[in-house]
Amino acid sequence: MIITTTETIPGKEIIQILGVARGSTVRARNVGRDIFAGFKNLVGGEISEYTRLQAESREEAMARMIKDAEKLGADAIVNVRLATSTIMQGASEILAYGTAVKLR
Repeated sequence: MIITTTETIPGKEIIQILGVARGSTVRARNVGRDIFAGFKNLVGGEISEYTRLQAESREEAMARMIKDAEKLGADAIVNVRLATSTIMQGASEILAYGTAVKLR
């Protein structure tokens, strides 16, 4: 599966648009990470626990988007975007979406 943020794929022709492929996950912080983050906030610097949590969330949302595109019979997903939104205090959604297409 070709995944790209561009509208086209060099050397390939889009012959059919199958629809929007999407995948999302909702993740919440946990108390252990919050305690460590509080200490890290005092001294400054990257809060690596949250960085890892966000990276895992993005990968899960992308994997779900790819599965959605496969169900549609896609060869590629173009115009891929990621969005995040707060669901409630301490929980956020990561959404991956793009256009599922067939290629020649």
